[in-house]
Amino acid sequence: MVTGDARTRILDAAEELFAGSGYEATPTAVIASLAKVPKGLISDYFPRKIDVLVALVNERTHIEEGRDVDAVPGDPAGTLARLARGLPLRASPAMRRILFREADTHGSVKERLSRLNGELIRRARFALELALPGARGDAARLEVAAATFAAILLYQENLWQLTGHQIDPEAVAELIAHSLV
Repeated sequence: MVTGDARTRILDAAEELFAGSGYEATPTAVIASLAKVPKGLISDYFPRKIDVLVALVNERTHIEEGRDVDAVPGDPAGTLARLARGLPLRASPAMRRILFREADTHGSVKERLSRLNGELIRRARFALELALPGARGDAARLEVAAATFAAILLYQENLWQLTGHQIDPEAVAELIAHSLV
């Protein structure tokens, strides 16, 4: 017996299929089959196929609100590592692949990826400012360090998918910290 509500099963199936084959290569009939729902039920929830993608992006990729950063003055590496471990980034590895794959062809996906990246940069910069209070005047370096860290957090799943190489966010935090002190 299939569990979960139909809408959730449709989104789960679409996430798996879009991550694996891409949006364009995934017919709604295949989504319906994997979700174990009649094909017509998809259009009850999502009138167009693009609405499935938009719902996935809107519902399954966001950073929860909150500015709390577990920062330790003088320890930028530890601060960034704690940020990476505690970051409430709601975007599964599959969703991150979808974001990067579909950003070039779908404006709403590109906009969501841009907002996620911006929020990650903002939080990393804030964490670095707390960890390195004397570096506040060096805003350009902190911005580059934060942007680098955010890019790695977002892109690491894609790199692993493409190359099999996993980047350790804690090692990246250490590298970034050494470049700032």
